[in-house]
Amino acid sequence: MSALDFPSIRKQLESRVLARTGSQLRGLGIELSPEGIRLFGSSTTFYVKQLAQHCVREVLPDVCLQNDINVL
Repeated sequence: MSALDFPSIRKQLESRVLARTGSQLRGLGIELSPEGIRLFGSSTTFYVKQLAQHCVREVLPDVCLQNDINVL
């Protein structure tokens, strides 16, 4: 993953995650680095946390992914 691609990848991931989770995921943040991707925000269910993770995996199946979405 090239640092030059980060803005377009972030937009693509953000739109996919928000389309699938809707208002169930609050404060979504996506940090990209050469080492991988970090998701953060908050949800009321583990299902939504997992759904967000699967959205990223559909686009980038082999990337190192850290899911720091808090379940409240």
